[in-house]
Amino acid sequence: MSQIQLPFDTDNPVLARAAWSRLIEPGDRDAGALLAIVQPGVALRAVAEGVAVDEWRGIVGPKAAARALQRWRPRLEKLDPRRELRALESFGGTFLSPDHPGWPEGLGDLGLECPVALWVWAPPEVAAQLGALLRPGVALVGSRASTAYGETVTAQMVTDLVGHGLAIVSGGAFGIDATAHRACLALGGFTVAVMAGGVDRLYPLANESLLRSITEHGAVISELPPGSAPRRERFLSRNRLIAALGSATVVTESNWRSGSHRTARAAAALMRPVGAVPGPVTSASSAGCHKLVREGVATLVTGADEVRELVAPLGEVCLIEPDVGRGPLDGLAAPERQVFDSLPARQAATLTAIVTASGMSTPQVLAALGRLERAGRAAQAGGLWRRVNTTKAAA
Repeated sequence: MSQIQLPFDTDNPVLARAAWSRLIEPGDRDAGALLAIVQPGVALRAVAEGVAVDEWRGIVGPKAAARALQRWRPRLEKLDPRRELRALESFGGTFLSPDHPGWPEGLGDLGLECPVALWVWAPPEVAAQLGALLRPGVALVGSRASTAYGETVTAQMVTDLVGHGLAIVSGGAFGIDATAHRACLALGGFTVAVMAGGVDRLYPLANESLLRSITEHGAVISELPPGSAPRRERFLSRNRLIAALGSATVVTESNWRSGSHRTARAAAALMRPVGAVPGPVTSASSAGCHKLVREGVATLVTGADEVRELVAPLGEVCLIEPDVGRGPLDGLAAPERQVFDSLPARQAATLTAIVTASGMSTPQVLAALGRLERAGRAAQAGGLWRRVNTTKAAA
């Protein structure tokens, strides 16, 4: 292979990483393996020379190394990361590399699929502490064709989560994503939108106003440099970033085939907790959530407290049982429950009738009736026993 001359300083770590983010597609494991062995500048020069680093070739295999060089080298011809960094600077963006203080630590869990850099459109002070602002955070995702039910559940969850100081991560798309971002912004919370293209190409265009608001109060990020077009495979790849940035991932509404499934499964692969909100079994918009629960990928969650339980250390969140009132048999031991249940609902009964109905012996029934009488659950008059209902749930 002929050597390709690069018009920039490959020893500059920022320029080298910016170049790699243009050179490869998101989640390229071959590139991840190479950059785990040598510095980005050294790796770039090796690609420009068309020579595979020996240790790297030994890890990925000669054929995979050759194929990687073949797909990377064509992009070297017009590669100039200085141009893209200037574009980022023109709208106040920040370039983050893994050694930057603002780098989110959770991305390291992606291993060889970890992005080589992040392009961030956010206030400089936000970009400088992006990782800290995301701890803890919840990735909230779901269907683009959301229903009123899904949007209501999402907004309610965000209200509580933000109130407890959690950041919200999503993909800026229509439907559940947009609902989560809007609710977070309305409450003054911190939200991050992960793009499938460059941060200067806010997508979808119909959400441009929302995404611009996020750049002012939260952060819009991408692993792709400015000018990169959002493409289908890049949407699928960016879902792993959403999963890695959240301490947990929650799918609030999803049809049978949805990109949110990819996010949920990516989170599960990272050993992150996954939650899914149930919906009507007749609703196609919740079929994907039910599938995730049925397959054991997600835990069923019905409210923000249960989501916080996924994120918080064990025992930190105490779930409050709803007040559903007492039932007629609550608080009774087994013999008393059996005798109480044998008393007629609206009339009195003889001891003999109660013995027959309960299937217990006369002494057992008498003992149980005595305890029920002392508890105010049964009363005797003229040798007949009647039930005393003390709750609305009693018959």
